[in-house]
This record gives sequence, C-alpha cells and structure tokens, in this order.
Amino acid sequence: MTLALTPTTGVILILLMAIVSYLTRIGGIAILAQLSIGPRTERFIQAMSGSALVAIVAPAAAAGDNAARLALVATFLTMLLTRKALLAIAAGILTAALWRVWF
Repeated sequence: MTLALTPTTGVILILLMAIVSYLTRIGGIAILAQLSIGPRTERFIQAMSGSALVAIVAPAAAAGDNAARLALVATFLTMLLTRKALLAIAAGILTAALWRVWF
C-alpha cells in the first residue's frame, strides 16, 4: 500500500500519530488508576525511571567528548544527592553547556 505524501496527508498522519500517542498515555493512566500499587511495585517503577536515565546518558557519555563525560558525572552526583531525576538531568545539561562554552 502506498500513500501519496502531500502537505494534507502529512498533517493528517501527524495528527493521527499524536492521537494514538495521547490515547496510549491516557490508557496507561486509566489502567493504573484501577490497580492498587504495593510498595514492591512502587520500588520497581522508581528503579525503572533511574535505569531509563542511565540508558539515555551513558551511551552519549561513552561516545561523546569530555563535556558529555562531565555531564554524566554531574548527573550521577546530583541524582545520588537529591534523588530527583529532573534536577539531575538539568544539572547534566547545564554542565555540558557550560563546559562547551568555556572550553
């Protein structure tokens, strides 16, 4: 099956993908709202968020320059000290940006 890509079909495809993405997220929330989450499941979910952060940052640091490696260290230390993923990501981004500006 082929689809002629015109500006109209492009917009339609983007809107359809956005709707599917939105429904997937809402569906997950709706399902989890019906379930009771115990302490073991909550620890698993928290560990998954940390491992996702490492899976994103570590390959970039391994293949990257000194700014990427320093950002990994800053991210790790911030996560270790604060246990807040968003703050750790911000620290890593800021560290890499400042390193690249100054060096």
